Amino acid sequence: MTAARGGDGDAFRALVEPYRRELHVHCYRLLGSVQDAEDLVQETLLAAWRGIGGYEERASLRTWLYRIATNRCLNALRAGARRPPAHAMARVPPSEHAGPSVPASEPVPTPVPAARPARRREEASWLEPYPDVLLDELPDRLPGPESRYETSESVSLAFLAALQRLPARQRAVLVLRDVLGYRAAEVADLLGTTTNAVTMALKRARATLSRELPGPDRESAPLPGSPRERRLVAGFTRAFEAGDVDAIVALLTQDASLTMPPLPLAYRGPDEIRTFLATAALAGGRRYALIPTRANGQPAFGCYLRDPRTPILHAQGVLVLTLAGERVCGLTRFHDNSLLTAFGLPRSLRA
Repeated sequence: MTAARGGDGDAFRALVEPYRRELHVHCYRLLGSVQDAEDLVQETLLAAWRGIGGYEERASLRTWLYRIATNRCLNALRAGARRPPAHAMARVPPSEHAGPSVPASEPVPTPVPAARPARRREEASWLEPYPDVLLDELPDRLPGPESRYETSESVSLAFLAALQRLPARQRAVLVLRDVLGYRAAEVADLLGTTTNAVTMALKRARATLSRELPGPDRESAPLPGSPRERRLVAGFTRAFEAGDVDAIVALLTQDASLTMPPLPLAYRGPDEIRTFLATAALAGGRRYALIPTRANGQPAFGCYLRDPRTPILHAQGVLVLTLAGERVCGLTRFHDNSLLTAFGLPRSLRA
């Protein structure tokens, strides 16, 4: 610490590097974007470097860094710095926002009919998937005794999507209290507010999440990498790559949903999802190759569109599955191909 305060960059890096990944996940929870989180972590560490001389050690270094990161994220949210990716919106047919699209320079096997309009959610979600390979770098640090969410749940797409619907301050309070386990007084100090304000914000945030998240009666998902999960994922992969709509629908729960962030649209239940698959995603003989990966602790795939006229398969974003028991309860399709880089996946494949 003395060396870092004296301007020793290597000493500063040795101090803050153990916290970089968890700060990244923290910023991701608040912002919903992997790249935005990276930008805010860089801002946080730069601010810490500039302010290390004034760090009085009244709180731990970790808590001090969380203070900086949280407030930087809140400032970004208040400033409206985050915008929907224009390229993600442009690649989806504007009339229906339904079928997977292909850049003009890439061939499409056959025209894709428009799907029946999906239900419109109240607002768009800018949520992006988080690669599990980055989660593997998190330190083995258990949440505090008052924490309500295990690490796996607190990075699930369902939790993150619900979190994005909260006002920024409620979002930060809930993450700091229920995910990271800070006490109310500590959160008040971190955010520069009162304990009573923290308590009220947490109460409202919990009430919203209780409405948004799946009920406690839903059967839990198979354990990652378990035989149950492998069987279900393998069955889905076979059905999707074969374009077998009936087989895909047979794997769905009755309350399954299909969403495509950042579009404020959703298909609910097997019938609506069947219509979307048959008239858009898998219409006209469109076929895909699915390259397995993992995101947010869930099975995921890089999607690649086949073209009978060329051996090159073109990327079509990332598909993430949410599982419940022996079924698929959620399909989340992210159209932005720039996301593939974080998963170590290419923009194209050779058949």
